[in-house]
Amino acid sequence: MQNLETLLEKYRDDSRTEKINSILSKGKKQDLYLEGLSGSSIAFVIAGLWLRNPKQMVLIATDQEEAAYMYNNLDNILSLTKVHYLPDSFKKTGNFDQISSTQVLQRTEVVNYISDAENDHSIIITYPEALFELIVSPEAIQDQRITITKNEPVDITFLTEVLVEYGFERTDFVYEPGQFSIRGGIFDIYSFGNEWPYRIELFGDDVESIRLFDPVSQLSQKNVSKVVIIPHVNKKFEQAQKQSFFEIISADAIVFLADQNNFVDALQTCFETAEKLVEKMKFLEADEKSEFIRDRAFIQPAKVLLQASEFSKIFYSIKQDQETQNVYFGIKPQPSFNKNFKLLIESLEENQRAGLENYLFTDNPRQIDRFESIFNDLGANVQFYPVTKGIDQGFIDYHLKIACYTDHQIFDRFHGYKLRKSFTKDMAINLRMLRELQPGDFVTHIDHGVGKYSGLEKLNINGHIQESVRLIYKNNDILYVSINSLHKISKYVGKDGTEPALHKLGSDTWKTLKAKTKKKVKDIAGELIKLYAKRKASPGHEFPPDGYLQNELEASFLYEDTPDQFKATQDVKTDMEKAYPMDRLICGDVGFGKTEIALRAAFKAVTDGKQVAVLVPTTILALQHYKTFSERLKEFGVTVDYLNRFRTTKEKKEIIEKTKNGKIEVIIGTHSLVGKEIAFKDLGLLIIDEEQKFGVTAKEKLRSFKVNVDTLTLTATPIPRTLQFSLMGARDFSVIKTPPPNRQPIHTEGRVWNEDLIKDAINYEIQRGGQVFFVHNRVKSLEEVAGVLKRMCPDASIGIAHGQLESDKLEEILLGFIEKKYDVLACTNIIETGLDIPNANTIIINNAHQFGLSDLHQLRGRVGRSNKKAYCYLLCPPLSAMTSDARKRIQTLEEFADLGSGFTIAMRDLDIRGAGNMLGAEQSGFIADIGFEIFQKILDEAIMELRHGEFKEIFADQKEEAVFVRDVIVETDQEMLIPDNYVSNIQERLSLYTELDSINTEEDLSLFAERLRDRFGRIPTQVNELMEGLRLRWVAKNLGFEKVVIKGGKLRCFFVANPQSAFYESAFFNKLLKILPELTLTFGISLKQSNNSLMVIKEKMHTLGQTRDLLERIYENLK
Repeated sequence: MQNLETLLEKYRDDSRTEKINSILSKGKKQDLYLEGLSGSSIAFVIAGLWLRNPKQMVLIATDQEEAAYMYNNLDNILSLTKVHYLPDSFKKTGNFDQISSTQVLQRTEVVNYISDAENDHSIIITYPEALFELIVSPEAIQDQRITITKNEPVDITFLTEVLVEYGFERTDFVYEPGQFSIRGGIFDIYSFGNEWPYRIELFGDDVESIRLFDPVSQLSQKNVSKVVIIPHVNKKFEQAQKQSFFEIISADAIVFLADQNNFVDALQTCFETAEKLVEKMKFLEADEKSEFIRDRAFIQPAKVLLQASEFSKIFYSIKQDQETQNVYFGIKPQPSFNKNFKLLIESLEENQRAGLENYLFTDNPRQIDRFESIFNDLGANVQFYPVTKGIDQGFIDYHLKIACYTDHQIFDRFHGYKLRKSFTKDMAINLRMLRELQPGDFVTHIDHGVGKYSGLEKLNINGHIQESVRLIYKNNDILYVSINSLHKISKYVGKDGTEPALHKLGSDTWKTLKAKTKKKVKDIAGELIKLYAKRKASPGHEFPPDGYLQNELEASFLYEDTPDQFKATQDVKTDMEKAYPMDRLICGDVGFGKTEIALRAAFKAVTDGKQVAVLVPTTILALQHYKTFSERLKEFGVTVDYLNRFRTTKEKKEIIEKTKNGKIEVIIGTHSLVGKEIAFKDLGLLIIDEEQKFGVTAKEKLRSFKVNVDTLTLTATPIPRTLQFSLMGARDFSVIKTPPPNRQPIHTEGRVWNEDLIKDAINYEIQRGGQVFFVHNRVKSLEEVAGVLKRMCPDASIGIAHGQLESDKLEEILLGFIEKKYDVLACTNIIETGLDIPNANTIIINNAHQFGLSDLHQLRGRVGRSNKKAYCYLLCPPLSAMTSDARKRIQTLEEFADLGSGFTIAMRDLDIRGAGNMLGAEQSGFIADIGFEIFQKILDEAIMELRHGEFKEIFADQKEEAVFVRDVIVETDQEMLIPDNYVSNIQERLSLYTELDSINTEEDLSLFAERLRDRFGRIPTQVNELMEGLRLRWVAKNLGFEKVVIKGGKLRCFFVANPQSAFYESAFFNKLLKILPELTLTFGISLKQSNNSLMVIKEKMHTLGQTRDLLERIYENLK
């Protein structure tokens, strides 16, 4: 970070900084105006001033967004110091209805920090709405703080009582502020004045260690020496214990203010909103009223201004009055380049000639490499100093002879700010709930079929206690599954939440169903593998490596590449550079950047003189892709056109002719593209979007069409990761699981139907040139709703779309919306998939409580697809009138404002759709019968058998061990379990058993033990035995044993049960038979054949450790 330090030193030693400093040191109160600041230069001026004379500084930005950007700028450039952000206490700034616990926590943290005498040199960034509220006084916090220090005794009983009195809640696990939990010698607590929760480990009554931990993973992050616990700010402190922010900062603090008039206006607006709130309070019950008042403590605007006038003020945006002293900076903003590299290079060279040093700011080191390769390819002799920190706007300071440019402005990208994310229980729980079993859930056992999970039960086996999972089958039959066989059961995930029929234990129905599924799967997988082999054998076109144009195109993408996207792009380009044709499938959700990868591939083909055909299933998609491709490629002179049924016969003829002559380089169209009349001059790449939506005949034509042309297929239906591994042998995959990182979070709020709100939302969006979706999922009353919207916004043009319209009419309306003929689209959830309109950035969903979570996610994903701020309003009844599930859905959605986090929730049902599509619709029936996870296991087995049987020549070059034993069962009378007094929560125990069961390496097992030790304290013997059992399973699997039984001092290991298994013909088994006499002598084992099994026996074996040791030594002799 040498370059950044150089810049900071320049500002620290600058004569203008010296001038500000000398004016401020003259007397108690000085007012100054910094004239001619631009871009992010104010952040550097403050940093320089602070480095020269460290003292408390408060910056009051115009609004919350400016404050957030300013906070990010200063936090990035002054990473060694403590820069603080003081927000207001509410979910929506200026709206005092809903309190945000994260922001209350941040406010307390700031007070807690600055009340410490050592920290009076902090920089605090805030905005008017945050200063309109009173804040808990440092004295009040000081009196109520509890400090716990390492190596000192602590009385847990007393501490528990105090915490309850302080408004803390005792839970099993700590996820959010105000919670604590006690598990044996581990004491977890999430205080209100700290960013992270603390884990206190006790030895007797003494504190052995204190660690910070992550509430989502529940794992420790770092050790600390003490923890300070602060009470619940809103519950514990009365109005009298709160004071104005200006009363708690140090007397010589410097206040930076953007605009005094704006400050006054914002405070006045807050005051008027608060007055309306008083009206509302008349209708509250007495106890509700007192809580409402206690949580919301405001201050008169006049008083805020009076207190602010006591401090030295520096105005940096608008001059307050003529008497204010001036310091002139004359800094200019970064010029606009509109992604034009010629202009950029000219500007940088001109700066160099003028003696300016060029600095390039970016958060992503990869951008620096891109810049360098573009400059090299264009032969530009440009010298620049990279700074891998983000600032929101570039600037040129002629006085210091520096030009600071930002990559996102060069590329016209959106640059987001990052504020603290709230941790909530829902976040941690939702992501786990997908996997975890609740009593009453349906499960599938691979040997017995579908049953119902009804909890864990302890069984006494030969005087030793073991824990088992209890499953209920048809006629209330009970099956106990040992915790060593958890891999045999999985949560049943079928279609659309329909309940499956329970199977009968001991009947053949399940076996028949499994065999039928396996045969079907084998046929389909076999087809795929044949196609793969045919393609591998055909010659293709080898594309050359990337040139500078390719780099330029990729660097100008609106968003930052995600790691998945970067990898997928590299994979596609590597495939294109190979001698045989590419056939790659890219899966990723809508909006995750698949089109961008296709576009880059298309450009690579065009720069090598080849044509590209893009095949799409619908007319609308053809138009959307045409707009995207022509927009991105227009600066590179690529000719793009499209064919669909809206084109006239004359236009079609012309396009077909141009395609034939090679004048059109990228042609986009529906299935008419594979028609007889279309001929290409030199087709090099075929891109197929949403292949599963084409009919069988179109697919057949494609097959013949694409054997020796590079083919790239895109699909938005996610293909489950496990399925993708199974099919690895049949197709090349790229999966994009992460959404674009700098896409703006969508501002989401649940509101009751309110005409003013709807009117304002629609008018605001139209005024900024955008469009609005209004989703109402009842076709009958949709016309009526559109009429209401027309009455509210008479100037807006409104289109109506629903699934019962004729397809021509529907397409016409949607095209009209894409072409901006309509401002508002009143529609049903028909827009849920596939419609990508960057100009629509507000969505209003009526009766949102009637939608499922994944539907709401998909709907909300329609907006926020450009670099404009997007809004989503969920209209629903008051919270009190909704079911708890609906309330949870709306609140979860409000909290998951960005795309990524919540998508995991929507993924599960999509996974099933993906599996069905991938393997043909007929598979969906099987999935519904046997559950998704077991379907995957069967598919895995089928593919494995095909790869080592029928198609082993094709995969001869892919070296991999044949797997004869998939799972090993261990039966023992040892105590192997997680004791209740170690992990008391049943749900958590089952989750740990399941996690342990899926571990395959010693390294992962050590990490698991470490996590267990971190979360629950010292590991008991029974858990160590459990882990020993797992190690035993690994070595038994290597030796070809399917079952290991250690009971009554006798060991029996059973070989593969299927006598037809390839295991009995393997070199490994032959070697075993050959050296068996030697093994018998050395280890005292004997081989025994019973009716239907072959086993190895050894007497006087009592423990798992002993057994593992023996089997490992046998394995060593066989290697």
